[in-house]
Amino acid sequence: MDGGAVVHVKLPNAGYDIAVRPGLLAEIGQTLAQLVAARRAAVVTDSHVDPILLPAVQKSLENAGFEVITSVIPAGETHKSLAYVSSIYDRLLSARIERSTPLLALGGGVVGDMAGFVAATVLRGVPFVQIPTTLLSMVDASIGGKTGVDHAMGKNLIGSFYQPIAVLIDPQVLRTLPPGQFRNGLAECIKHDLIRDEKGFARLETEMDSILKLDMADLTELIAHNAAIKAAVVEADPLEKGERAHLNFGHTFGHAIESASGFAYAHGEAVALGMTAATFVSRKLGIIDQTARQRIIAIIQKAGLPTSGLTLETDRIMETMQSDKKIAGGQVRFVLLDGIGRATLRDDVPPELVRQAVESLR
Repeated sequence: MDGGAVVHVKLPNAGYDIAVRPGLLAEIGQTLAQLVAARRAAVVTDSHVDPILLPAVQKSLENAGFEVITSVIPAGETHKSLAYVSSIYDRLLSARIERSTPLLALGGGVVGDMAGFVAATVLRGVPFVQIPTTLLSMVDASIGGKTGVDHAMGKNLIGSFYQPIAVLIDPQVLRTLPPGQFRNGLAECIKHDLIRDEKGFARLETEMDSILKLDMADLTELIAHNAAIKAAVVEADPLEKGERAHLNFGHTFGHAIESASGFAYAHGEAVALGMTAATFVSRKLGIIDQTARQRIIAIIQKAGLPTSGLTLETDRIMETMQSDKKIAGGQVRFVLLDGIGRATLRDDVPPELVRQAVESLR
């Protein structure tokens, strides 16, 4: 593919392609026409993306002969709930969609998770296409089939695994993002290299400046590289029974920080703090050295993400962690590092060390 890349996700009965190419957004219609026979398409987006990107996507779909049904939800994690999922059901069912009608998620991780859950459940399943519009969703949330909504007791506690038929990524849309939101996605890029690719981490250390300047060639390479890491882990463990749990590096702490703050911390900020805490634990257990820890802290800070400054009560974070869906046998499982590029799953971290890790973020 000229000027872009394609990553193949190989799953039993559910393989699909992740296409990464600048300018792809304007070709959504003709791309979808090659994937489905239906002539109607539903698009779910949010109130932020709607005025910026939906007109171009709708025009492309209509030019390719699709009748377009749109559903716009309020932007933000606080709206990632069953109530707003129900509003999407209402819109789609009142439009009399069929089981062949593809549902396209145009937005970040919240839109992708919610729209994916709707696609998995409405009419017992319709074709699903991810069109991620944030770096975070491009390299993480749109790949692997995790869908769902939040519950009062925690993040993503209601959901299912439902694979898309395609993930279509246009790096040019990243120029529409506020700088802070772009940096949120870098947290997942750092995470991927920390758990899987030592050479990739070293490359990220040298290329961070050009990435922050939104160089399209570097961004396309960055997204494709991270998509390939995520795809490889998903292929090895589609339903998160083992190895896929490594993708949760930094997330046990991070999700607790998000939830305890009422989502005042953005996902990338919370994961950055979570990776910092998990690195603290890894160092205290003696499974990484101080040099590795310093490199990890340095790259997080270079990306403009926090490694300290936490103001939330430690007890609140500890309590929230106990509601994490990744608990096994009553024990909180932590993904730690035994080197840059190597992750390990541990359920024997002493509670006092967990508390020290949270305190270290202050």
